[in-house]
Amino acid sequence: MTHGLLHVVFTPSGAKSLRTALEDAGRDDQVISSFDCLSFGPINPLELPLRSKWVEDELGWTGWNKIAPETEAFWREALSPGRRKVAWLSRRSAMEYAGFLELLWRMHDASCEVVDLSEVRIACPPENGLSRPPALPMSLGLINANTIRQEKLWDLAEPLPATERQRYRDLWQRLRFENAPLRVIEGGELVSAPISFFDERLMSYATNDWQKVAMIVGEVLAAEMDDEVLQVGDVVLAARIDAMAASGQLEIQGESALEMQSLVRLPRTQ
Repeated sequence: MTHGLLHVVFTPSGAKSLRTALEDAGRDDQVISSFDCLSFGPINPLELPLRSKWVEDELGWTGWNKIAPETEAFWREALSPGRRKVAWLSRRSAMEYAGFLELLWRMHDASCEVVDLSEVRIACPPENGLSRPPALPMSLGLINANTIRQEKLWDLAEPLPATERQRYRDLWQRLRFENAPLRVIEGGELVSAPISFFDERLMSYATNDWQKVAMIVGEVLAAEMDDEVLQVGDVVLAARIDAMAASGQLEIQGESALEMQSLVRLPRTQ
């Protein structure tokens, strides 16, 4: 049995899969997960009340502050001294990448090992009786527990070299200074972006016919996966549909696009 190892994860679904995989392998490692998504909203200062207000004002989503207890507990554990820590991320996931950078920022010079899944290819089960080549998972949250256990992905943990640590800290310092509404992946790096970053892609799937918001949001999320990145969640995309409806770029049936069954279409020309 392994004792005292702390796995730090930046997506709840990934933490659940990793926890199950470790238990199935007979390990008693501890797994903790961040519940906040630092790929959107203010990060300087990184205060939950400020972020909750931004989410409510910009995205129309109330109750973000409900994650406060889990977030505070996560950071207490992640920064606790005297434990061997392994941080899991893919630099193809904006959520995981941003959370990892904040961890390094808060850790200062404390030691940390990393499982970087950015270029790791995972075996895919056959589909319709046909074999499939290994694929990039893009996020720990997209790897099931059986695969994590069979591949023993925890064995990929490596100490973070000082030069890499400083590069990541410099990157986060710049992103904190810019304090943009969004942080997205471009050219393999995390960069600041305006709140309208996804508008053009959303509009590209709108038609003259009524469609469910869920359909358009799903198309954008699928296109991201085709690009082998995970940029954003459905809440941000739905909020942008609401904003474009308010500005007349789209027509909407329903109170809000956050209700994914609402309908949208391009405005009819007079």
